[in-house]
Formats: sequence, structure tokens, C-alpha cells
Amino acid sequence: MKKLLLILLCLPMIGFGQGWEKTFGGLASDYGYSVEQTNDGGYIITGFTASFGNGSEDVYLVKTDGNGIEQWNKTYGGISTDFGNFVHQTIDGGYIIVGHSESFGNGREIYLIKTDANGIEQWNKTFGLTGYQMGLCVHQTSDGGFIISGTTALPNVTGPSDALLIKTDGNGTVQWSNTFGGVDNEGSYSVQQTTDGGYIITGYTYSFGNGGADVYLLKTDGNGIEQWTQTF
Repeated sequence: MKKLLLILLCLPMIGFGQGWEKTFGGLASDYGYSVEQTNDGGYIITGFTASFGNGSEDVYLVKTDGNGIEQWNKTYGGISTDFGNFVHQTIDGGYIIVGHSESFGNGREIYLIKTDANGIEQWNKTFGLTGYQMGLCVHQTSDGGFIISGTTALPNVTGPSDALLIKTDGNGTVQWSNTFGGVDNEGSYSVQQTTDGGYIITGYTYSFGNGGADVYLLKTDGNGIEQWTQTF
């Protein structure tokens, strides 16, 4: 039995303060992949659960108070495998979750879920082509839409992967999407909007750099057009 685990350690300047840990889940495997403090001082966690829901694994969303006491949990998904990889609180007090779904669409697609402040689903979107796509980070943008970074690969995962950047409006409708990379594998784990309205992405690259996998840092303008890249 594996359960989602939330650990918070309070570390004052001198010595160690009191910490706590909490577990959430049921009799099967439950994982937490992303946590963020909410505007009420509590925490919001997403991952997946095999203990609850409709399929083999479902997206799992858990809300706690500031002491890690569960206030509510929700699951989302279909009859197959659905993961929540990242969660972010939106300006309306609700939540946006990105991950991937094998229950809907063609193959493994990006799964975007918007909820209200109580975790009640307001809408969901899946997007991608036949093959393999994963959404690994999402943030709300200054225009009320969402920016998503992740990884995309050719059908049946037979070819190299690329870093993926998708911009949606506030209802999850895709406005544009761009991929970045070379002849080998790339992927993006994190994205943030920059002060000039563009985006900064980080992940990994096998195509560029000094050999093997290198850190991949990429800057785009507000339309996702690459301005520069660096590897480390």
C-alpha cells in the first residue's frame, strides 16, 4: 500500500522547529506530484490515485488547511489512466490542473482541468495528436488564460520527443502551440510568464549542449516564438 504523503518542516534560524507529516489515500497506490500553498494558508495537492475514482488511476486533488488536515478531496478521469502532474490556484480562487489522460482522446493526451474553490470541475480539455503528450506545468497568464509546458513525442513513442508550449484562453481553448528541440530528445518541466509578456521554459535537451542530457533554458515572446536558448 502506498499513500500520498505531505511533509512540512518548519526550520527557524537556530535549531529545528516543529514539523508535521500527513498521508492521504486508500488501499492502493496514491501519489502526490505537485503542491502549492493556497490563499487561505492551506495547501492544494495533485497527483493520481488508484484507490478511488473511475479507472485504473485517476487525477487526485486534495485540499488541506494550514496544518495539513484534509478538508476535501476529488478525483477526475475516465476508465483508463489519468494523472495530475501540476496544480495552480487561479485568480478566482479555483484550481487549474494539468497532466495527461489515456481515457480521452487519442493515445496519451494533455489533460487540463479547471475547478472551483471546492474542487468541483467546471470544465476539462484534452489536446494532442495521436502519440504521446504530457502536460507538466501550468500557470495562469496575465490575460486570464493558461500557459502549459510539457513533452510531446511522435506516434507510438517511436521518435524523439520535443519540448512543448501551449497557450489557451480562460476556457481552455488552444490559442497556439509550439514545439522546440533538435534531432534528439527534449522536454520541458516548468514555465513562467515573464515581465515582457513572453515565457521562460526549462527542461532538458539531448540535442544541444555538451553531451548526454543538459539543462535546457528557452525564452519566447508572447506568441511562443523562440527568442533564445541556453544549455547548462
